[in-house]
Amino acid sequence: MNKGIITRVSGPIVDAKGLIGAAMHEVVEVGPEQLVGEVIRISGDIGTIQVYESTRGLRPGGEVLCSGEPLSLSLGPGLIGNIYDGVQRPLKSLHSQSGSFIGRGQKAPPLDTDKKWPVRMRCKNGDEVRAGQVIAAVQESHVIEHRVMTPPGVCGQVSDVVPDGDHTVEQVLCKVGGREVRMVQRWPARQARPFADRQATHRPLVTGQRIIDTLFPLARGGTAAIPGGFGTGKTVTQHALAKWADADVIVYVGCGERGNEMTQVLTEFPALIDPRSGKALMERTILVANTSNMPVPAREVSIYTGITLAEYYRDMGYNVAVMADSTSRWAEALRELGGRLEEMPAEEGFPAYLPTRLAQFYERAGAVHTLGGAEGSVTIIGSVSPQGGDFTEPVTQHTRRFTRCFWALNTTLANARHYPSIHWLDSYSQYVDDVTEWWAGVNPNWKKLRQEAIDVLQREAKLQQIAKLVGPDVLPDSQRLVLGTAEIIKVGFLQQNAFDETDAYCSPQKQMAMLEAILEFHRRGSLVISRGAPLVRVTELPCRLALMRAKSQIASGDEAALTGLKQKVAEDFAHLEAEYQ
Repeated sequence: MNKGIITRVSGPIVDAKGLIGAAMHEVVEVGPEQLVGEVIRISGDIGTIQVYESTRGLRPGGEVLCSGEPLSLSLGPGLIGNIYDGVQRPLKSLHSQSGSFIGRGQKAPPLDTDKKWPVRMRCKNGDEVRAGQVIAAVQESHVIEHRVMTPPGVCGQVSDVVPDGDHTVEQVLCKVGGREVRMVQRWPARQARPFADRQATHRPLVTGQRIIDTLFPLARGGTAAIPGGFGTGKTVTQHALAKWADADVIVYVGCGERGNEMTQVLTEFPALIDPRSGKALMERTILVANTSNMPVPAREVSIYTGITLAEYYRDMGYNVAVMADSTSRWAEALRELGGRLEEMPAEEGFPAYLPTRLAQFYERAGAVHTLGGAEGSVTIIGSVSPQGGDFTEPVTQHTRRFTRCFWALNTTLANARHYPSIHWLDSYSQYVDDVTEWWAGVNPNWKKLRQEAIDVLQREAKLQQIAKLVGPDVLPDSQRLVLGTAEIIKVGFLQQNAFDETDAYCSPQKQMAMLEAILEFHRRGSLVISRGAPLVRVTELPCRLALMRAKSQIASGDEAALTGLKQKVAEDFAHLEAEYQ
């Protein structure tokens, strides 16, 4: 084993000489406590190491041991429902060893090597298998079947197949081409897992949030950014997406978040019930927790840990959603490490390679055909925390370049308790054309209705500027109707109560029924006003109040009530129109 001697310590950055033969991104153990680190620069026989733990007490002369392999994750049964730190140390196991605070140099296997899993083999002696092909299955949770695959690069004839039964993750299940295959496989965190080819994505990731699904949809395998200042609801929005999105597996990465926010995640998620299965939400969730008081290098690598776990389940044929909260804290970790390494800073002190790192992260999203022939996807939803809510700062601007969906959170909306506080004029989605065909199966007029609603909101924004100068009373009734319809759209449609049992999730069918009824109200109202009816006769119609309350009074599956909502609008206007022929 290659050894080196510490020559310099600067926070989490350690220089060591004598590392001849060491490789970039190789894992090393530093000092007498064998702290885990990673080689990030090599100059001659001097290696620069970023240590994933506190370097308190390290001094020149200490020993550095090389492992000979890059930072790699253990992938196998037992990941679902687990809680890891940035370098895949299981926090539950560490808590049982040292209590609430992780001891320096403390280690635990990422997967329980003693637990036996009920394995059902899907291959037999003599079969020819290719890389990524499923050779066995394990019921990892009530809702997730873990499909054991041949590792990338391993193919050939199967031999020495074990019988079905209970086996540990380290037990050899069979040999493929002479190589042993176990339930667990190791994969470098910074290296993307291979796939056969990418495929176009035409199915939206249905989230049950009306402003997202209807106005700014996200496709499965797509990328989205949620930028917003302090208190605008980034974390709450991601919690709602994690609970309601129609993904098979959720990977939630808390990167550099405050301890109280991560505590909320760690206490609430195990108690949440998955509305799709009726089981605990943790039975399809993996948590990666890296709070702001944990070492900076571990924060930097936590993003790669989360995306590698997601790719592993994608390769099984699952649709995975990654919630990265927040990429700004990750970028700040890069900035701090760059300063320690004395690198030339770029905008606002961030390293010049920040755009490259962001691009490398978001490009690992996508819908693919896997090596084993299945279809899977990874959808990335990354939150951004710009200081002071300034969307012109570098992380937000570069993130916008590499994502096709932009859900801009607004401080004014958040202060008014309008949640989700996604602003309809600052946000956009480039997946509209991609998902139009799917939405047409729900309602053939989806794209037209969506654009009509956006037009009303844009007209209302312009009229509000006039109203602030001269007052709304001077506007003609037709323009005041636009203001009134926009209010119905904002409060009765876009605003959504995550704590209301009926309103927390809205099915695509309910979304379309509500929007159709609201826009029908606007069309019929415009028509009757053009015939001479005063605005007050329109606004006092009972259907207006019904439209405002439909979100919390009509359940998603109540088709009769949804049909009756539009009929109510038609009936009320029929009586009014009879007066103004």
